[in-house]
Amino acid sequence: MQSILFGLASALFWGAGDFAGGLVSRRVNAVRASLYVQAGGLIPVLAIALFTRQLNMPLVDWLWCSAAGVIGSLGFLALYRALADGQMSTAAPIAAVTSAGLPAIVGVVRDGVPSASIVAGFIFALAAIWLISQNGAGAIKLRLKDLLLPFLAGLGFGIYFIFVDLGGQSSIFAPLVAVRGAGGLTLMILAAFSKELHLPSRSMLPLVLLNISVDVLGSVFFILAVQSGRMDIAAVLGSLYSGVTVLLAWLILREKISSVQRIGVAIALLAIILITI
Repeated sequence: MQSILFGLASALFWGAGDFAGGLVSRRVNAVRASLYVQAGGLIPVLAIALFTRQLNMPLVDWLWCSAAGVIGSLGFLALYRALADGQMSTAAPIAAVTSAGLPAIVGVVRDGVPSASIVAGFIFALAAIWLISQNGAGAIKLRLKDLLLPFLAGLGFGIYFIFVDLGGQSSIFAPLVAVRGAGGLTLMILAAFSKELHLPSRSMLPLVLLNISVDVLGSVFFILAVQSGRMDIAAVLGSLYSGVTVLLAWLILREKISSVQRIGVAIALLAIILITI
């Protein structure tokens, strides 16, 4: 039960982080927006790790978490490139379902098949993620070139979940230092090549700090979730963050929620109930 609560908390904070990050990305491009949250998030987690003396971690764990940071940051950029170049109505759902489905498959292979209610919860959660990610743009025309980048983005996120689970068992903040450090360095290099290596403006700084804070909290709760239970459950629940983002956009920005997204939110609630039974 503790793992489920931590997984839901990660979805809550990651969803708030995506909402804040979306507002940041309206003013700057995806490289800079993702760089701010990854590199900026390194500062508080490093400070806390030093204060609590949690930087001691086996080398193999550092390698797993560093790889998670690199692959996760590249997945994030692949998704934003897909959203810019392809159809949003296909890119977001494919990336979201892939990112949740891959850890679910790996979890079943590694840890065995969970109870029937949890399996049903997984199926409903994947359906909910797909529906919530729809933008109501109309008919979907699936073409291979529109599927590649979203699939690679979801693959990156799914591998991030798996690698963090593999390297995040011995500490809470050391894995985050590795993830943020490697991911931030990767994005910093990309930003330098694209001439986007700039500090946020003073007017945008409060929003950037909010984005960093909630995103770091989401990562902390995900690490707690994988340390206290099954990785596949933590990953599937954490992937429900898109529902939180949609609800915040509705509450704060008064953006319309399509009927398909409403159904997705309802199915997500049903999935949570099934997983917690």
